[in-house]
Amino acid sequence: MIDGPLIVGAGPVGLSAALLARARGLPAHVLERLPETAPKPGSRAIFLHRQTIQTLATASPVLADHLVREGLVWPGRRTYWAGRRVHHRRYEPVHPRLAPFVSLPQPRVEELLREAAVRAGVSFSWGAPADDVTLLDTSVLIRAADGRQWHSAFVVAADGAGSIVRRRLGILMDGDAGGNAFVVADVADDPDRPLPGERIFHYRHPRAAGRNVLIIPFTGGHRVDLQCRARDDPAALAADPCAWLRPLLPSGHACEVTWSSHYLFRQAVAETFTKGRVLLAGEAAHLYAPFGARGLNSGVADAAAAVDAIVEAGIGPEAALGALAEYDRVRRAAAQRNRAAAGKALAHLTAAGPHRQAAQRAAALAARVLPRAGTWLDSKPFGPRDAGIPSSLY
Repeated sequence: MIDGPLIVGAGPVGLSAALLARARGLPAHVLERLPETAPKPGSRAIFLHRQTIQTLATASPVLADHLVREGLVWPGRRTYWAGRRVHHRRYEPVHPRLAPFVSLPQPRVEELLREAAVRAGVSFSWGAPADDVTLLDTSVLIRAADGRQWHSAFVVAADGAGSIVRRRLGILMDGDAGGNAFVVADVADDPDRPLPGERIFHYRHPRAAGRNVLIIPFTGGHRVDLQCRARDDPAALAADPCAWLRPLLPSGHACEVTWSSHYLFRQAVAETFTKGRVLLAGEAAHLYAPFGARGLNSGVADAAAAVDAIVEAGIGPEAALGALAEYDRVRRAAAQRNRAAAGKALAHLTAAGPHRQAAQRAAALAARVLPRAGTWLDSKPFGPRDAGIPSSLY
């Protein structure tokens, strides 16, 4: 029997849960299906909100300091319509500790989290894919395919979008994949021909055959997102990214692509976030289109809430029932709000329907004389603020 929570998944959400558990005086053990040295390709989730950093700082001020020092704070953001700038905002310089966000590749975030977890005394089982889940009256039994097993009073399932724990428990996801494909590529910095350090969004980029393009800087490079058209072959575009990237980069840029992929973004929320003494967190519980950086950041909020629930549940059986029910209620509601906000952003980006298309064109024209129209075009692709996303995104 493992003292403290058993956490399935050593991604950023699972590592955050383990670290936060240790900060509350609980032992924590993490199961991860991959070996400890397995490479993690791609920048993936690159945006950490201030609230996420503050949450992690409660467990490890050293970790928070590393995230802030290594992360990039954009000096501003720009938005274009068919090559014409319609919005530009510069951020006032602030002390790094007061930064509203940082942009840092997820593999580096995971590395820093793992180092902090080890310092805090978290234990790990690497190369240990969960294969079976048995709910007992006051505990949970997890078995791996090789016969190893772990027994704990509580399990935090943070094993990602394809969560085996969620599937073994028969918990369904409510939602669908979007019909529009996107291609993403990481481009390494070229010191001789640097890209701007600002976040840039293009509606109908003239050098991308009128497709929408989002460029986000992070420490060490830039993420470029290309919105595909219906007739595009996303796999082919991801396989040869420099073919469409070069026209978007400064002349002579090295176009060193360090990772590329393509997606149909799914918008889905688990029908319940708890079953027995298992708590789902992160992408095991919810999937969003990435606009607004809601995935990793809401996953860390899940991790903090899960640890709070486990601490409260330790008081006794009745407390356990109430704490788990409250976790399900609060975090599912947050996930549904985030799904709705990301869905609105996705609908705007894809210009689904003539009304949205007309609104975008009208705003682009009005932006010549009305700054508010440009501000609307700049903020709309990232979803409404009322989903709990800090205003620093906008």
